[in-house]
Amino acid sequence: MKVVKFGGSSLADGVQLTKVLNIIKADPDRKIVVVSAPGKRFATDQKITDLLIKLAGQVRIGSDYQQTLAVVKERYDAIIQQLSLGTKAVELIDRNFAQLLHSEYASFSEQLDAFKASGEDNNAQLVALFFEQSGLPAKYISPKEAGLYVTDEPGHAQILSETYDNLARLKDTSKCIIFPGFFGVTKNGKKVTFARGGSDITGAVLANGVHADLYENFTDVDAIYAADPRYVTKPQQIQHLTYREMRELSYSGFSVFHHEAIRPAIMANIPIEVKNTNNPTAPGTLITKEKPLDANDVTGVAASHGFESIYISKYLMNDEVGFGSTALEVMAQRGISVEHMPTGIDEMSLVVKEKQINDSQEEELLAELKERLQADDVHRQTNLTLIMVVGEKMATTIGTAAKAMTALANEGIGIRLFNQSSSGISIMFALEEKDEKKAIQALYETFFNEKK
Repeated sequence: MKVVKFGGSSLADGVQLTKVLNIIKADPDRKIVVVSAPGKRFATDQKITDLLIKLAGQVRIGSDYQQTLAVVKERYDAIIQQLSLGTKAVELIDRNFAQLLHSEYASFSEQLDAFKASGEDNNAQLVALFFEQSGLPAKYISPKEAGLYVTDEPGHAQILSETYDNLARLKDTSKCIIFPGFFGVTKNGKKVTFARGGSDITGAVLANGVHADLYENFTDVDAIYAADPRYVTKPQQIQHLTYREMRELSYSGFSVFHHEAIRPAIMANIPIEVKNTNNPTAPGTLITKEKPLDANDVTGVAASHGFESIYISKYLMNDEVGFGSTALEVMAQRGISVEHMPTGIDEMSLVVKEKQINDSQEEELLAELKERLQADDVHRQTNLTLIMVVGEKMATTIGTAAKAMTALANEGIGIRLFNQSSSGISIMFALEEKDEKKAIQALYETFFNEKK
């Protein structure tokens, strides 16, 4: 059995939905289909989810929302017309929106989640109608019917453990199941969404629950690339990744998956494959626990900006028991997550996301760290990019870090911080944001075009 997830660009209009139908028909093992809300049809188009967020806000404050509602419904009406789904589908969408608009909500967060969830929910019901009309036996199943239970944390729902046992019942279906992504339900029936990109989470959870043989994730690229195509012309496609490599690259800016989205599939050791809806015969990228070692030492190079470093120095710091834990305690008490923590004998750096610290907090935070730690110096360095060089083979290869540093040095790029994972499969460089593009290009040239 295969669980298949389609992203918003794959479901943006009737043309794309026809491609989706053909993909499902081509493989009878594709039994569970997870759908997103309709995405952009062209560059300047709006995603349905963004429109629904706007609509929820207008309804909440009592402003005129009719124009926004009309735009949302026109998107669904266009799909209905393109696929000739008829008045039954129109009435279905009208009925769903009437219920959405006139329900009582205990808070705005509850209302917002209900509105956001409707994007996927409506689309799943239309896809089921389309499949049935096209001769492919299909059935829409809601998270409530399936027992996909989550915590009551609007926008950040967490899966309850009993969910997986509930979902196991879906294995026995004879029809193709169409399942809305992005949300689950609480025990009392409230719709609660995952973080953005949550349809990936739904797909991974379902794959885990039914013990799928493969989780296919269809998007709009042929494969995952070794570097950002915006920075590198025609980068090499990655044919095979390990879970660890995918985790490192996703954290560092690869946009195919959020780095936590596929965790349920990983925990069940289910292979994941990235495919292109617009080119389904392309090999794609397979992600598994282990893989054959590549010819290249490095699998991919990624960048993520918006970081800063808090530098702390104190003579004989290494002799103080609990120095690092005190620094982390100060950060934790302020709700600031530390991403990396490179250290020396008399100094350490706390790498954090800049958005966690606003300007009004800066002075107070630095003063508290200096006082609690009795430090000689505490200061910030902002506007940093984290560059990650990732590859399983790096753990057994000598000289990867030296090659990377030489490539950066040859371009006149200064390294502000350096850290290597304990497993040896990733190296992190912190650079000034202005050097991000040049650094990616230099590292890609070194590790992928060296023979040329």
